[in-house]
Amino acid sequence: MVQGNKKLSKPLAKQSSRRTNSGITKKGHKTIAPKKAVLVRANNLKKKVTAQLTAGTERSLAERAGHLEVLKGGKKDKKEKEKEKTRV
Repeated sequence: MVQGNKKLSKPLAKQSSRRTNSGITKKGHKTIAPKKAVLVRANNLKKKVTAQLTAGTERSLAERAGHLEVLKGGKKDKKEKEKEKTRV
């Protein structure tokens, strides 16, 4: 005579195929930084070029929209510099 229900084995938890990089990457980073010297140099060059592009874009926007006080380097700043030069 059977005394109770059979104890069935529980199905295994589904493992995710994506590997987590906890501890390796910094908070907010999605990729692991390159270790090879060539890749490190390329990464630094890319960072420098994108920074230059961003700075140039912001500068041109400031020149076009000089009346806005939010952007630095516009018409208002140029007028203030000219006033300071004439005072001295």
